[in-house]
Amino acid sequence: MQKSALERVTVIFTLFDRNGDGHLEAEDFEIMARDVVRAAPQSSEAARNAMRGAFGRYWVTLAAELDADRDGTITFDEFTACVLAPERFHDTISEFAEALAELGDPDGDGLIERPVFLALMTAIGFEHDAINALFDAFGPSRSDQITVSAWVAGIKDYYSPTKTGIPGDRLVTAQA
Repeated sequence: MQKSALERVTVIFTLFDRNGDGHLEAEDFEIMARDVVRAAPQSSEAARNAMRGAFGRYWVTLAAELDADRDGTITFDEFTACVLAPERFHDTISEFAEALAELGDPDGDGLIERPVFLALMTAIGFEHDAINALFDAFGPSRSDQITVSAWVAGIKDYYSPTKTGIPGDRLVTAQA
């Protein structure tokens, strides 16, 4: 695994661990889902439900695939396996990426405005400077928008163990 992939996973684990107890559990994903959905008041109820569902599936997949000792929690060591075996999580990550991008595109025009992107990524827990650096790395238009497809691809790349020099690396630098 690339060092950058491990750094990205470390950041995500820390952000997912909403109660800060050093392991992931269903409640962490419920809290994050609530926070992210709350950050998207202009999005449709269907989009908010899709996001809640994606967080729920994310947890269920992690628990089924990674909870080696079946204690209902995921340790950091267990969590790193999601990057070591991305084929086991491809569908879950795709669903999550698409739901998050849909939430970020409340008018359905295929474009995400910086303020909406900032609100959602802040709700996840990323730093403002890192979020803006990531948005800029996606090559926004003159009207300061990025495409839904660019964000979806960027989220998927973030979880890839072989990807380096990707836009998502900007999230690691600022969070570290």
